Amino acid sequence: MTLYLDADGCPVVDNALRIAKKHGVEAVLLCDTAHEISRPGARTITVSKGADSVDFALVNLLKAGDIAITQDYGLAAMCLAKGAFALSQNGLEYTAQNIDALLSQRHVSQKIRRAGGRVKGPRKRTIEQDAAFETALDSLLFRLEANKGGD
Repeated sequence: MTLYLDADGCPVVDNALRIAKKHGVEAVLLCDTAHEISRPGARTITVSKGADSVDFALVNLLKAGDIAITQDYGLAAMCLAKGAFALSQNGLEYTAQNIDALLSQRHVSQKIRRAGGRVKGPRKRTIEQDAAFETALDSLLFRLEANKGGD
């Protein structure tokens, strides 16, 4: 199992790496040349800058049972299609039960913006969001470890 982080603009890189280390899970940071990111204890893959270049690199590396951290609903949907797990930086686990509604919501927001309208952006990041992310990732890893033992 590998933990992949869509690291461009991701506020929970250090949190995720701390939890991955605790569970003995390999962590890979993916970024483009405009956001070169590296951290001790993680492998970094830097791809050429381009629309969705990090997303496609991540999906190509991903295997069933891996975990991706991303805010991108489209990338999360591709991860789920490969049999992987996906979490948002706020601790939301993307699932077959919620991904269609999230993609639909994204589509509606894009239509509003294209028509010249405005959609509220995210609020300032809070300590509670960091804690929710850490709890969700820790719980997911414990769950996957427990299921691995039952095989």
